[in-house]
Amino acid sequence: MFSLTGKTAFVSGASRGLGQGFALTLARAGADVAVTSRTLDSLHDTVAAIEALGRRAVPLVLDVRDHASIQAASAAALDAFDGTLDILVNNAGCNVRKPATEVTWDDWNLILDTNLRGVFFLAQALARDGMIPRGRGRIINIGSVTCHAGYAGLAPYGASRGGVKQLTMSLAHDWGHHGLTVNCLAPGWFRTAQNRVMYDDAAWVDYLCERIPLGRPGAPGDLDGALVFLASDASAYITGQTLYVDGGITVGAVRALPRPTPPA
Repeated sequence: MFSLTGKTAFVSGASRGLGQGFALTLARAGADVAVTSRTLDSLHDTVAAIEALGRRAVPLVLDVRDHASIQAASAAALDAFDGTLDILVNNAGCNVRKPATEVTWDDWNLILDTNLRGVFFLAQALARDGMIPRGRGRIINIGSVTCHAGYAGLAPYGASRGGVKQLTMSLAHDWGHHGLTVNCLAPGWFRTAQNRVMYDDAAWVDYLCERIPLGRPGAPGDLDGALVFLASDASAYITGQTLYVDGGITVGAVRALPRPTPPA
C-alpha cells in the first residue's frame, strides 16, 4: 500500500532543503519525479541523486509567481510522463522575516504570490490537465506550524500558510468527486536554507527545544513517512486534512518565539 512503484510525481522547489528531500523520498519509494527550480543548474544534485536510485528525473524551470511559467512546466511534465501524473508536492515557497511594522508592499506580494497564489495555480494546472481526466491523483500542499499558530516576525508568511490550509480544504471538496485527494503536510521547526540564521543562535535553539515535547527540531527523514503515506494508496480515504509533523509543538498554547538578531 505504501509503494509508489510505477507512479509519477511533480515536486516544486526541489533544488535544496525540504523540497529536495521530498523528491528523493518519492524516488526511494519507487516514483519517477519531475523536479523544478527557477534555474536548471540548481537541480543538478537533485537529478543525480534521483537517477542514482534508479528512478527517472525530469528537471524543469518553474517560477510559481509567473502564470506562463506554471503552464509551461506543467505541460512539460505531463508530456514527459505521457500525459499522466499521480502526485503533486506543492512545495515552492519563500519567506521574509520582519516586524509587522516594517513589512513592505513588495514583501507581502512576494510571499503571498509564491506561497499561496503559486500553490493554487500549480495545483489547478496539474489537476485540470493531468489528474482529473484520469480520475485520480494525490495533491500534497506543504504548509507549516504557522497554519496553526502565529509567530512574531512572520505575519505575511503565516497568512500565506494559513491560506494554504484553507485552500487545501476547498480543493479537497472541489475535486473529491474527480477521484483526487488534497492534503496539507505541515512541518514543524526544521533547519533549512531559509531559516539557517535562526539556528546559529544557540540560545534560541535551546528555547525552541524546550517548547517541543520531543525535545528537538525536525531532522532529515522525519517527514518521509508522512509524505509517502499521503502520496500512496494507504491514504485513499483521507482528504482535506492538515498533518502536522512537528514533534508536538502545536499541542499546547504557543507563545511568540523571540526573533534572532539579524546577521551583520
